[in-house]
Amino acid sequence: MAVNAAPSGSRWKVGVTMALATVFAVTACSSGADDPAAPAAADSHSGHGGGSSAPPQPLRAGERFVDLEMAEAYTPAPPEGAVDEYRCQVLDPGLTEEAFLTGTQVMPDNVAIAHHGIVYAVPPGDAAAVREQDATTPGPGWQCFGGTGVEGADVEDDDEGADPGAAWVDTWAPGATETLLDQDAGFKLEPGSLIIFQMHYNLLATDGEPGGSDRSAVRLRLKDGTPQTRELETWSLDAPIDLPCAADESGPLCDRAASIADVTERFGPEVGEFADEQVEECNEGGVPKPGDTQSCDHEVEEPVTVFAGFGHMHMLGRSMKVELNPGTPEAKVLLDVPQFDFDNQRMVKLPSPVEVDPGDTLRVTCTHDAGLRKQLPQLSTLPPRYVVWGDGTADEMCIGIMTVSPRES
Repeated sequence: MAVNAAPSGSRWKVGVTMALATVFAVTACSSGADDPAAPAAADSHSGHGGGSSAPPQPLRAGERFVDLEMAEAYTPAPPEGAVDEYRCQVLDPGLTEEAFLTGTQVMPDNVAIAHHGIVYAVPPGDAAAVREQDATTPGPGWQCFGGTGVEGADVEDDDEGADPGAAWVDTWAPGATETLLDQDAGFKLEPGSLIIFQMHYNLLATDGEPGGSDRSAVRLRLKDGTPQTRELETWSLDAPIDLPCAADESGPLCDRAASIADVTERFGPEVGEFADEQVEECNEGGVPKPGDTQSCDHEVEEPVTVFAGFGHMHMLGRSMKVELNPGTPEAKVLLDVPQFDFDNQRMVKLPSPVEVDPGDTLRVTCTHDAGLRKQLPQLSTLPPRYVVWGDGTADEMCIGIMTVSPRES
């Protein structure tokens, strides 16, 4: 599979003109998930610790902070029997001139119920859809899961020529700090852009009882940029998902074709067809390879410098790796996530930037574990399934997202 701004055939199209995504991290995908109020997961996939965000690092030359607070306090109200709610709020940075985003920090208000948060950047062309969603939903913000929950302004885009949509900018977990690149580089933020802040509220600490209100804030680190500032983009490298049911599981959805049909019914033909498209592009002979571990080679088409990366999977993810030119004397591991944590999908800076040239190969490899299904409250009550690519919590993804900057050949 060839790759420049995004792998051909991938439904994860990352906009080149406004490639804001992944300054720091990502978490779950799509407002179309199976359960928008899913309970918190167990073990490393759901750890929730106390404490607020650490103080911000000092401003560097030319940088400034812009603090954005939720318009009003919100009191989480999960559905009966649940202890989790995902709530999105719109924040307006009030930009009238172009700026480069070089850092983001979530400042939680009520740490007793703040489990983790996600920050999304929305380009000016999608701002109206976000405003309408906010205006037509009772109370502050709206319910969402993983994505923004706004049709036409979410993180996925099936059309390469369409507006890039929203972009993941940061993921916060208690105690998290900013992750800053050392180089003069940033993501271009156009005037009129909005920020969507999703907070995952968890009431386990209050035994499911109301835990008070929350009015968290987001601090943006911005700079005007210079002719020397390198504009960052993101490359998304995907691999197939073909995870069979565990040996002790059975049911109608343990059949691959039935599972793809189920994904198609829930999310539409574009998503349903993607599993077979990936197999065709990534696997020799275009044949599915059922198993825990899948990989895909992506041929590079343009010269870039790679600064950082992170991996994205869902609840069954165990580990991920992105390699440059594997199996050759020039082989390098760019990203290694030996123990994937669903709630802490944070950007990892490379020890030093790596130059990648046309004709090079980037291989992404993911390992998933069907045995986790019985351990996770989000999945334990759902029927067993042969897991393929999909947007829901019961489905999976495998994406290595690399932060890069174009360069001359």
